[in-house]
Amino acid sequence: MTDYVDGYCERVGPGLWGEPLNSLSNLAFLLAAVLVWRLAGGNRTGRLLAVLIGLVFAASTVFHLVATRWAAAGDSLFILVFVLVYAVLFARVFFGVRAKLAWLAAPAFLALTAVTALLGGGLYLSALVGLFAFAALLALRRDAYWTHFAVAGAVFALSLSLRTLDRDVCDYVPAGTHFLWHLLNGVVLYFVSRTMVRKLSIVD
Repeated sequence: MTDYVDGYCERVGPGLWGEPLNSLSNLAFLLAAVLVWRLAGGNRTGRLLAVLIGLVFAASTVFHLVATRWAAAGDSLFILVFVLVYAVLFARVFFGVRAKLAWLAAPAFLALTAVTALLGGGLYLSALVGLFAFAALLALRRDAYWTHFAVAGAVFALSLSLRTLDRDVCDYVPAGTHFLWHLLNGVVLYFVSRTMVRKLSIVD
């Protein structure tokens, strides 16, 4: 777990400042967390999402600073936690599913992730599928919020493409494209969290 990870164009060797752009671009998550916290006001669900985004910021920053397997595992873990919590909240808030049943959205998403992993996509492909699935489900209910998830899905698709391209463009773009993945994902996390907070303000 302490093995060194060299997975990005920008990193050329060990050291805390081996990925300056990848490290600094994580500030997009911190900004998203602060904005969601302020938007949430006294809403506990909104504040929970803000805290989870803050944990994504911390975990991703640590990973790009120390570049070890344990840090990579933590990075993926906190992203997964945010996605699972959001899936449960989506079922509860947008479809009125009772709390005792809404939690089933978490294992359902894990099952989807297992399927996408077999296709080589894993967590991120399942998150992309999930965003467009949310949009489709809301569109069928004629819920205007479907456009929010469609836009978030489109931005995440671009973000995921840039993440995938990172190692392929090293010869042309030494800094790579992974830092753009962070910047765009900060936008996605803020956007879906804002959507949840706004929906809650209507429901409440």
